[in-house]
Amino acid sequence: MIDKAMRPGWLWWVATAFFLCRLSTAWCFEAGLQLTRQDEALRDRLTQSSLVMTAMREEVTAPLDILAAAQADYGNLVSNLYAQGYFGPVIKILVDGREAAEIPPLAQLRSVRRVMILIETGPPFRLGTARIGPLDPDTKLPEGFAPGQPANVGVIADAAEAGIDAWRARSFAKARVVREDITADHARARLNVDLALDPGRSATFGKVNVPGPSDVREDRIRRIAGIPRGKLFDPVEVERAANRLRRTGAFSAVTVREADQLNPDGTLDIDLDVVDAKPRRFGFGAEIESIEGLTLSGFWMHRNLFGGAERFRVEAEIAGLGGDTEGVDSTLRIGLTRPSTFDSDTDLYALIELEQLDEELFNSEQITVGAGISHYYSEELEGRIGLAYRFSDARDQFGSRTFTHLTVPIELTWDKRDNELDPTEGFYLSAEALPYYGLDGSESGARGYLDARGYRSLGNSEIVLATRLQFGSIIGSSLAGTPPDLLFLSGGSGTVRGQSYQSLSILTGTVRTGGRSFIGLAGEARFPVSGKIGGVVFYDVGYIGRNSFPDGTGDWHSGAGVGARYKTAFGPIRFDVAVPVTGPDTSGFEFYIGIGQAF
Repeated sequence: MIDKAMRPGWLWWVATAFFLCRLSTAWCFEAGLQLTRQDEALRDRLTQSSLVMTAMREEVTAPLDILAAAQADYGNLVSNLYAQGYFGPVIKILVDGREAAEIPPLAQLRSVRRVMILIETGPPFRLGTARIGPLDPDTKLPEGFAPGQPANVGVIADAAEAGIDAWRARSFAKARVVREDITADHARARLNVDLALDPGRSATFGKVNVPGPSDVREDRIRRIAGIPRGKLFDPVEVERAANRLRRTGAFSAVTVREADQLNPDGTLDIDLDVVDAKPRRFGFGAEIESIEGLTLSGFWMHRNLFGGAERFRVEAEIAGLGGDTEGVDSTLRIGLTRPSTFDSDTDLYALIELEQLDEELFNSEQITVGAGISHYYSEELEGRIGLAYRFSDARDQFGSRTFTHLTVPIELTWDKRDNELDPTEGFYLSAEALPYYGLDGSESGARGYLDARGYRSLGNSEIVLATRLQFGSIIGSSLAGTPPDLLFLSGGSGTVRGQSYQSLSILTGTVRTGGRSFIGLAGEARFPVSGKIGGVVFYDVGYIGRNSFPDGTGDWHSGAGVGARYKTAFGPIRFDVAVPVTGPDTSGFEFYIGIGQAF
């Protein structure tokens, strides 16, 4: 029960709070921006950049803060108008009817009710004279840097940058602009631009210094960076050196700095500034699917095991927890990578992998021990080749068998996606080949697999179309003579959503097993819904064949569905629901939850 004597005081505080809230809203000032010309795009651009309009949107109430924004807006708006080619603007900013520039900065203003920005843009200027030189013969100037084109400041800056970059690509590391003659002809609304460049001397790479402390040895930092001392200067080599150092994962920050001046002998010294990352790191992940159940994964790694940026990584995965599959799959992988072993772009790796699979059609345990090299042809293109010993013990409808192989794993990855977890443009291509030589009576053969993905945004609609093609083939070994974990099955999140996990196989007599050929097709349309929420519609198709190449002896199945995406800093959270469309079983539905897009 509420004490009646206290009720008036309680109501008074509520009323006071409400009054103060309304009063604070009333203190917020109004602002507007008007142009003398009808140009909505320009008006919107100036409104977004205006300090006064920003202060209004942020509900600034302090009079001196509003005045400061108004007085700073003169220069801010002039700069923005210059950037758009308006070089004769007249700007008035009225604070409660008074010109902001005439109000003392420390004036005793009790309040500000209204701020109006009035802009007379004047005519848009065009380029009259547009000269820059001397230029390297391979210089590609922007198309907009020509007489008669809009006098865009950004284009002028791009022209200067293009001229300097072309000389630097020719090894003239200290090329620079030495004269800028830029004059405005207001009577004709023309901007005359005459830029003079000085390429300087041709340079070669000089000393490579490591000025800061690091737990990674200096000789290894230089080796990884791969700056070719004594060779002609090339800005591409400077950029690649930074990328090589970042690629190791041993550093949280990398800066490759050129010396301010050339040495008397024409060499240019380079400083490699690095900041060590924490040497140890761990992480984990989880996915859940209606049939496959819960998949848990985790890793622990050391980024600098022996002081040379060696990366030691232990990762484990358990799949099938609580699912309707036959059992639980587990994997343990231990790997060591030494960057820049044979050259700056070639790493050495060694690995041990233990795997146990408890599937509907087979059970197997296998161990793989191997080593190899990884070569980075560019930041997007990587190749790997190795040599490994593989032993597996399998039990399926062919019986209990053991397989012993010497393998040569080969992989080529070309990744041109704009974002690994949420791509909107580009493509991804992965090609794998696994020749295997049988030991102790095991059959020899080879397994090939291709995964190609493409992404395209439709204009400014934020709709993304994504497609995927998968192809697999096994040649040389028979169905019974191939380790069952190397054979192909279809169904589940990685192949055909809506179909049960690995539900599509082949029947040989009375034996059901994986196939020697595989085709997977998938298409998605991803679209925004509201804020961080997006939607997806998709259709997947899969094929499993008895022979090495599709020949009509196999079976097809398909699935379709819808999904939702919630964008986070670490990638979209994925939730998909799918149903089977064609195939041996067209009943039921499946759902999938994970991080990142399906592909």
